[in-house]
Amino acid sequence: MTEDFDYKKALEELDAIAEKVEDPATALGDIDRMIARADELIASCREYLRTARSSADRIE
Repeated sequence: MTEDFDYKKALEELDAIAEKVEDPATALGDIDRMIARADELIASCREYLRTARSSADRIE
C-alpha cells in the first residue's frame, strides 16, 4: 500500500461504479471492467484499514 492512497476517493469511486453498473444503459463489457476496478479498490481499502488497525493497536 502506498502512502498516497486516498481512502475517501476510493469510496467515492466505488459509489460511482455502483451507480454505473446499476444503469441499464451500461454495456456488459464496461460492467466487466468496472467490476475488476471495484475489486482492486476493495482490496486497497481493506489493506488500508488493516494497516490503520495495526497502527492503532501499536499505539495502545
